[in-house]
Amino acid sequence: MANIKSAIKRVDTNNKKRVINQAQKSEMRTQIKHVEKLVEANDVENAKLALQKTMKYIDKAIQKGVIHQNNGDRQKSRLANKVSNLSA
Repeated sequence: MANIKSAIKRVDTNNKKRVINQAQKSEMRTQIKHVEKLVEANDVENAKLALQKTMKYIDKAIQKGVIHQNNGDRQKSRLANKVSNLSA
């Protein structure tokens, strides 16, 4: 355990950020699964709407530094391909 006052504060700060990051990442993953479920159900219109919402969640996670830029771009690309193949 940290003995120095600034180290104790840092541990608290890191724990708070970790909880926030976990929640944001979890919500992003939930949105991705929602889109994939709609794609499996061949629901084109709702899948397109959910894709737009999911893109916002992914972009926000990238912006906050929760996930890496390339990871987010890959996720968005895969989802967009799934939805576009569904409508084609």
